[in-house]
Amino acid sequence: MKIFAFNLILLFQISFAFSQEYTVDPIKVKEDLDLIITSLSEHYVYLPEKGVDLDCIRDHYQQQIEYLETDDDVILFFEYLLDEFYDSHLILNINTNESFRLHAPVYAKEKEGSFMISNVWQTEITNLDEEIIEAEILEINGVDFNTAIDNFPTHCQDKDSKVVREWIANKILAGKYNIPRNLTLQLKNQSIIDFNLDEINFKKHDELLTYHQEDNIGIIRINNSLGDNRLISAFDEALDALMDTKGLIIDLRNTVDGGNTYVARGIMGRFVQESQPYQIHTFLEKYDDNPEIERRWAEYVVPRKQSYDGSVVVLVGRWTGSMGEGLAIGFEGIGRGEIVGSEMERLAGGMSGFSFQNRNFGYRIATEKIFHVDGTPREKYIPTNYVIQNTLKRDEVLMKGMEIILDK
Repeated sequence: MKIFAFNLILLFQISFAFSQEYTVDPIKVKEDLDLIITSLSEHYVYLPEKGVDLDCIRDHYQQQIEYLETDDDVILFFEYLLDEFYDSHLILNINTNESFRLHAPVYAKEKEGSFMISNVWQTEITNLDEEIIEAEILEINGVDFNTAIDNFPTHCQDKDSKVVREWIANKILAGKYNIPRNLTLQLKNQSIIDFNLDEINFKKHDELLTYHQEDNIGIIRINNSLGDNRLISAFDEALDALMDTKGLIIDLRNTVDGGNTYVARGIMGRFVQESQPYQIHTFLEKYDDNPEIERRWAEYVVPRKQSYDGSVVVLVGRWTGSMGEGLAIGFEGIGRGEIVGSEMERLAGGMSGFSFQNRNFGYRIATEKIFHVDGTPREKYIPTNYVIQNTLKRDEVLMKGMEIILDK
């Protein structure tokens, strides 16, 4: 009897392990593949300019279904499919240890076929003394960096395109959660060093924002909290304490995860005395077999509480994302802020959530385009006061912001 019971337990353990490892139903994956391609073809507002062949995607990924064995395989399957569109706003709402992160603490640009570090997340890093600005990335984990781009797990995008290669390069720098990111860099002085991205330490923030004064200039730093509705009250408290300053700096360089318009409108509402448009939305509306008709509208800021009347400067950078980008162009659009910094995260469009038929997770697609009130697409906006990052030894963007207010 004991031997029989032991065999039953062993059989159950083997069956359980097998069911955990091999859980993929190819028919259901095919249904979800068809569904996501239909969603992209009907709702993804940037599809025409991406130049990605949906037939190629359908054919390639359909052929990969037979090789999927685990639920994690399925997640990566759909993750790589979305990566074909080289759009960091287009994501699943789930990941695995083998997934790529959404961003890295450095940003690389292509220059004459090589990739150079153009930006470092200086304001959030605590332990980086090496001057890696303008360093050339030679290798990652011992692999030539351009080869790593060629080997990136996408198949239907044009990897000869400079835009595509730069997107992939920064996705590789973001890296997979379960794989080290050891870089070989050639610095500006031509010396070659090993640089481990995973050894970078970041500041920890317990507060939604921080604020203080320097030379009678108020400085409010948003701590990646534009999606937390409590930020409005915290911002009110900070602004009320800084009302008598001659100028105000709003630092959006740590809003990498974006936020919502409720918070953004709440913040901007303290800087206007009448309703004003701060961004423009458009999307194509279509029903059945009838023509596509563009729908366009402006979103407004409405005054609330006491208005701050001093000069305003907004600081932005590569880690200003989504609603952070909207807030920046909004301040400029309502004529209440000068924007200082570099390109932002360039997360394109307003997002809508979609569900798979057979998965317990879904995905987000940009269903509307968003523009500065002057007509510039948000993802193509370049700050009026552009700052090239040259060093990690001083905060050049903050210095420029202070200079602008002092000059006024």
